[in-house]
This record gives sequence, structure tokens and C-alpha cells, in this order.
Amino acid sequence: MTEALQIGNRTIAASELIPLLASYQMLPQLQRELIIDEAIEQSSRSGNVTIEYTPEEIAQAQQQFYAEKQLKSEADIQAWMVYQGLTPNQLENVTTRKLKIEKFKQATWGNKLESYFFQCKGKLDKVIYSLLRTQDVGIAQELYFRIQAEEKSFAEVAREFSLGPEAQTGGLVGPVELNALHPTMVQMLHSSQPGQILPPTRIAEWFVILRLEKFIPAQLDESMKVRLLNELFEMWLQEQQRQIVSVSNDADEGDEEQGKNN
Repeated sequence: MTEALQIGNRTIAASELIPLLASYQMLPQLQRELIIDEAIEQSSRSGNVTIEYTPEEIAQAQQQFYAEKQLKSEADIQAWMVYQGLTPNQLENVTTRKLKIEKFKQATWGNKLESYFFQCKGKLDKVIYSLLRTQDVGIAQELYFRIQAEEKSFAEVAREFSLGPEAQTGGLVGPVELNALHPTMVQMLHSSQPGQILPPTRIAEWFVILRLEKFIPAQLDESMKVRLLNELFEMWLQEQQRQIVSVSNDADEGDEEQGKNN
């Protein structure tokens, strides 16, 4: 007998599920979750990556899951299971899945964090700087000389003349990571000293005057480790998805070519 899903008055056959998932743009998410589960299973089976869970970790993961879902009693849990269509075994997998993924990340990339950090550090460093921008080079030059001559402070001139949102803060911007800035600005700030006013430089449609206020080196603290671990995981996952799409496209092209030959 063909399995079917009943939703309201509609009966959905198994053959309809993939087209429906595609039409609701849910296939990539399903693909993502399957890639993760398969990788965790293969890693555990091959022994290349050791993933272990203590009973305390499992219990904590389950309690955290219930708290996030606001399931405060056994009745709440049972009602949620029915709503989600889950069996008790599936519930256990769902409640501990986040723990398994975090363990997989740590086991796979935890020993690569330090080298990845130093590879990325130049982009992760932060700066606080003052910015003034205008679209008129003549005005930019005049304002630069006024600031240099200390006729007015940088903040006063920025409030009065800067054409960006930084005017509201007297030109002060940051702390902001260098990777969020225009490459020209990064180069200018990297080559300057705190308090040094840089002459007008054209960046896109603007003429900007910059002053580095403070340079804040990135640190490999716990929050940075979590961030980098997630970055490495997402990069791996996206590459896995790209490979699947590439293989699928190659297979489609092969089918088309076979059809032509026939």
C-alpha cells in the first residue's frame, strides 16, 4: 500500500513530497540536515573522529531543548510530540541533535581554530575611527585644513558637514571589524597612528577624511572560538551542498546527452 500524508482534506502521496518540498523552498534545508547526520554517523563509524557524550551532557541538552520550546511538563512534551508527529525515539534524537552537532564541530575543527584565527586575524581586528565624508573635493580639502589648523574639532566639523549617518555621532564610528570596511579604508587605517588625520581620499562617490582613534586587536577568546568553529562548519557544509548540486547537474546533462543519442 502506498504511504500518504493526510493534511486537512488533502491526501499527499509519497511521490508528491519532493515536488512540494521544492515548491516551498525546503529542499536545501532538508539536504543540509541529511548531510550533517550522515557526516556524524560516518565519523563515528570510521573512528576518524571521536564523539562521546556523557549522561549529564545528554540530560542537560534535553532540558535546554525543553526550555527553549517552553515545554514545562510531561503533558506539554507529549502534546508537542503529537503535533510534530514524533515517536519517543525520534524525540530523543531531536533533543540531543544540537549536542551531537556541537561535538562533531569540536572533534572535526577544534584543533584547527588557532591556525584559522591567525589566518583571519587581519580581518577580525577592530578599529574605532572618526569619519567625515562629502561628495565635493573642494569642500573636503577646506574641511581638512580647518581641522588641521584646529579652527574646529573633528567632531564639530563632522556634525556640521558630513553627509553620512556618522554626522549624528560627531564622525565617531566603531568599534567595527576591519573586514566590514572598504579595502581602501582598511589600508588607510592600517598605515596610520591613533590621532593622525588623513587627508581627503576618494572612495566610491565620496571624499573621506579619516582619523584612527583606537586599534583593537582580535583575541582568541571563547566567543571567538565559537564564532570561528561555526564559520569552519558552515564553509564545510556549503562545500558539501555545492558538490551535491554539481553531481546532480552532471547527471542531468548525462541523461540529456543519452536521450539525444537514443
